[in-house]
Amino acid sequence: MKKLLFLLLTAAIVVALATPAAAVDSEFGGYWRTRAFTQKNFTGTDNGLQDLTQVDTRGRLFYTAVFSDDLKFVNKFEWNQTWGDTVGGDIGTDGTGIFRIKNSYANFNLGAWNFMVGLQPRVLARGLLFDDDYAGLAATYSGAGYSFPIIWMKAYEGGMGDEANDNDVDYYALKPNFTMGDMSVTPFLLYVTSEDASVWGNLDGDEDVSVYFIGLDLDANLGAGSFWLSAIYESGSVDIAPAAVPSLNVDSVDVEAYLVAFGATLGDVRANFLYATGEDRDTADEAEGFFVPAGQSYYWAEIMGMGTFDNQSSNGSCANAISNVMAGNVGATFNMGDVKLDADLWYASLVEEDINENDKLGTEVDLKLTYNLVDDLKLEVIGAYLFADDATTGGGDNAEDPYEIGTRLSLSF
Repeated sequence: MKKLLFLLLTAAIVVALATPAAAVDSEFGGYWRTRAFTQKNFTGTDNGLQDLTQVDTRGRLFYTAVFSDDLKFVNKFEWNQTWGDTVGGDIGTDGTGIFRIKNSYANFNLGAWNFMVGLQPRVLARGLLFDDDYAGLAATYSGAGYSFPIIWMKAYEGGMGDEANDNDVDYYALKPNFTMGDMSVTPFLLYVTSEDASVWGNLDGDEDVSVYFIGLDLDANLGAGSFWLSAIYESGSVDIAPAAVPSLNVDSVDVEAYLVAFGATLGDVRANFLYATGEDRDTADEAEGFFVPAGQSYYWAEIMGMGTFDNQSSNGSCANAISNVMAGNVGATFNMGDVKLDADLWYASLVEEDINENDKLGTEVDLKLTYNLVDDLKLEVIGAYLFADDATTGGGDNAEDPYEIGTRLSLSF
């Protein structure tokens, strides 16, 4: 029986390959990288609990079936492997737990409308608000110099059962874009809602959730340089499950938070600034720390802001989920043919003091050397050192500065 099934499958493949596929064109692309790195003292101390030296590999394969200019079927597959771990199977390979489907969606046009339905990527506010893959729908109306996306993201499905729909968590977003010469303006609105989100881990303890984010992206090309700005206001309310936070003598928490970020480049010189409100521990009935339940991802400094190796950040920092931080950066790029050097200096502190009444995270120096080995294949060598302050080290006697060194070999096609 197995032989018969094998023969039938082989025959089907041969027929499929031999049959003209006049109605469908296939497009392939991909990305691959291997990283080797060492991270030390990320706890801000010499206890070694987060010290890490490892090598990992990521592969991505993109396949798009193009039926016409108005219909595409888009797919992105990914597999990740830390060399030598047991998830990968024997001698770090053959594993079935390392594969994932990142995207799979239909992309089609109906007149001036474009629709994307399925598992798809989305970026809101440069990742300061959202930069991830999601299951949902995006409908975009486009005209001369403008576009108007309407987006629904299914963040959590409550499942089957009496009143299970109450546990659903949904994101709804509007993101119109207007282009005027060398300037682009993108106002946006994101609304997060659930009747009872307490069973979702990202909002554990929060019941009736009604939170919205309203903001603006601005991008301007200034000829010799450029400027960008993102500003976000967060408001709404969240009902607290008393069992989750018994110390709070309130049923509802008002949400009011802010995030502002901007940057500029002039030639090969750049500067950036981040500010996001943190939680004031003296106000139990207000949530003032900027917070997105899931999907927020903005990389900044190598050690404090996740950076190239994006597996951990130094103690006390918000990492890539920007909140309770004030950070500034100056940097420059030096081009030398096939070699490029990026040098950056970051300073960061907390907006609201931590539980030990410390707020200064420290000053970080990042260096990255990029060398194009051959076309489409590049090698990066990264070194970073954080001159840590008390909000990173805790101010104890065993304080140590975090640092990392590593390399990344990558190709894309």
